[in-house]
Amino acid sequence: MSCGKLFSNQNGLAMQSTIQRNKLFVASCLALLVTSLSFGIRAGILNQLGVQFNLTATELGTIAATAFWGFPLAIIIGGMIVDAIGMKRLLVMAFIFHLAGILLTIFADKFQSGYWPLFISTLLIGIANGTVEAACNPLVASLYPENKTTKLNHFHLWFPGGIVLGTLIVYTYGRLGIGAIGPFQPWQVQVASMLIPTLIYGYLFSKLRFPVTERVAAGVSSSEMYGSLLNPLYLFMILCMFGTAITELFTGQWIDVLLRNVTRNALLILTLTTGVMVVGRAFAGPVVHRLAPQGVLLMSSILATLGLYMLGHTTGNMLFVGALVFGMGVCYFWPTMIGFVAENLPKTGAVGLNFMGGAGMFAVSIYMMFMGGHYDKLLLNKLPAGSELSVYNAAAQGTEMANVLNEAKRTAGPEILNTTLVIPIILIVAFTGLVIYMRNRKKTQILRPIGHPEYGRVTGH
Repeated sequence: MSCGKLFSNQNGLAMQSTIQRNKLFVASCLALLVTSLSFGIRAGILNQLGVQFNLTATELGTIAATAFWGFPLAIIIGGMIVDAIGMKRLLVMAFIFHLAGILLTIFADKFQSGYWPLFISTLLIGIANGTVEAACNPLVASLYPENKTTKLNHFHLWFPGGIVLGTLIVYTYGRLGIGAIGPFQPWQVQVASMLIPTLIYGYLFSKLRFPVTERVAAGVSSSEMYGSLLNPLYLFMILCMFGTAITELFTGQWIDVLLRNVTRNALLILTLTTGVMVVGRAFAGPVVHRLAPQGVLLMSSILATLGLYMLGHTTGNMLFVGALVFGMGVCYFWPTMIGFVAENLPKTGAVGLNFMGGAGMFAVSIYMMFMGGHYDKLLLNKLPAGSELSVYNAAAQGTEMANVLNEAKRTAGPEILNTTLVIPIILIVAFTGLVIYMRNRKKTQILRPIGHPEYGRVTGH
């Protein structure tokens, strides 16, 4: 059947649609690419921003965490209104927020204090990122109802993919020693690179027609959808999402800060980790088919634990081995958590999928702020009594104060990773229980469209 034809409705009539599944999927991937570039580039320039604006680790942690505040805010609200206003309008809103956030970041140095422009711009980008997922997760599930977890993994490979591109942009820029371009500093030029995919996805989504969500097409009422959120299995998955999101995203966003003084190639560790995630998600189909989503989650938590332990307890080339194992571990966490809910709790609809993402990002934001303050306390404990951290942060490289601070950072970073290690250990226990539970659970009934004229499920690729 061609991409332009729908499945027959209840009356057996074949319906025509202008909904183009592949183009919508490509545009969704571009939107997620912008989301991930914001993480990769910001992770790479976090230290530059600290130096440029004389920010402490607590302030940097708050700024970085702001993206994780905006994300759950947008994804939760977006999940609640997506069926009412449509996925297209949400994605146009995402484009506007992305554009505004990127431009405000670029021109943050034009303000008297750089802290608040960076705070607000990161919040705007976080809202845009959450809005992208609020629309695209149910969009992908609606476009590929026969293969949800695999296609969500394919969609979400663009998150680590964008982080790889973002960190490589920062790393290459630094290695080549490229300085300012006109009035713009290197970090401003790197942030500006996000404008290209932003403008492309904004244009594509403005031209394409969208289907309704799978839940609407199947005739599941809003009251039934919200009632399904109280399912004990769903609540359990929400709690697990806290742990999987923190394990993956906190470590990725802070790896350059935590390990910069342990290895000169801390940013390459993030690049290697996310590179593994790209490959793993690209070949998710056979893995999901073999192990089922719950089996994939158990395997992931075991590998994430081992990888995080190696990152916190090794040095030199073994750090790259740890990054490889850690990347294999966190590879499937986010899309498979969402895919599990989409497959096994389909009546939770777009709200169920987006509450999962919102819960994960909210947990990361809280954890990141807590760990930013904890990291500063660790540094202070390793500095001479009565020291002021801001004074040491402002010290020129090569001075005695800078060397003392670098030594403190060299030991404090792995301590943060060791604290975080507890989380994937807990996940091993939780997902072992999930595997046992799912063996005895009845197979979930697949939602079937009831002939909704806007439901664009197609068979073509």
